[in-house]
Amino acid sequence: MSAQPDLLYSEEEEALRAAVRDLLADHCDAPGVIARTESDAPHDLAAWKALSDGMGLAGLLVPEALGGQGATPREAAVVLEELGRAVAPVPYLTSAVVATEALSALGDEELLGRLASGRTIGALAVGLHTAPGAAVRTVHVEGGLLRGELSGIADASVADVLLVPADDGGLYAVDATAVTVTPQVSLDLTRPLATVTFADAPGRRLGEAGPAVRRALRAGAGLLASEQLGLAEWSLTETVRYLKGRKQFNRPLGGFQAIKHRLAQLWLEVVNLRAAARGAADALTSGADADIAVAVAQAYAAGVAVHAAEEALQLHAGIGMTWEHPVHLYLKRAKADSIAYGSAGAHRAAVAELVDLRAP
Repeated sequence: MSAQPDLLYSEEEEALRAAVRDLLADHCDAPGVIARTESDAPHDLAAWKALSDGMGLAGLLVPEALGGQGATPREAAVVLEELGRAVAPVPYLTSAVVATEALSALGDEELLGRLASGRTIGALAVGLHTAPGAAVRTVHVEGGLLRGELSGIADASVADVLLVPADDGGLYAVDATAVTVTPQVSLDLTRPLATVTFADAPGRRLGEAGPAVRRALRAGAGLLASEQLGLAEWSLTETVRYLKGRKQFNRPLGGFQAIKHRLAQLWLEVVNLRAAARGAADALTSGADADIAVAVAQAYAAGVAVHAAEEALQLHAGIGMTWEHPVHLYLKRAKADSIAYGSAGAHRAAVAELVDLRAP
């Protein structure tokens, strides 16, 4: 029988949270993030440098011997909660989690060390919508040269190296300067997508793609729940704060019973999401029932994050509909996250398969 998951935060994790929140308060204020979404450079590389160089967070999941921090997915989950709370436009999930986990599965120490420093940004060239265990699109490889096109690649526009699955079953490291990256229209402007075209791009075979991609996508899906938790908590907290100060008929809006009921329901959902997200992070750390914990977290997280952001938008009324207020960033991120690394439906189907409760 497996041990009970530890859903509580340690003192070290809370200290990490405080440090990351302070840093993001200085580097990722809402007006700055909104301004970036209107520019040709949505990624905040100054914030990324502060997170990677200043705090070493790019190498959180990399062993100390390779220049990383040697931490666990539990600590990475705390970082992602804060990044979600700030809707930070940095490639942490794609580079420091997904690409790093793929390389860890293959044991590529050279690339891992480069990603750990944060000076090299990696991206797994698999569509952001792909669920763990789902079929993955590949490119053709011949004589070490890659040809083809892959779409829906998150943060490809800022990546220095792409990890590309090929039709020979291998995963190849490709320098981003050797490919053509074409931005795609993306709902979430803080995590842009792109189409990557390979025209005889040279690649270095790292190993078998199958296990590495599955491990990377599972980590991405499991820790994405913590990002969704962070944005849901922000949505709830900011909505409560707004409703306490906003008055109608000389009463705070938050004092009306119908609104109290909506907020109480949302609070319950967020608390349950915290348990699911922490369970996934703990399972990824211990390895106990990780597939089930990740699928359960993602089956639940998408709906809660979207609901929290929608409630924030509606209950902020007119101000929430303006471009200047950041709530639209959270709704767009929640909507985009709802299909990232597999939809809720895909993860519910995975849970049914894993516990042998498939529909007749």
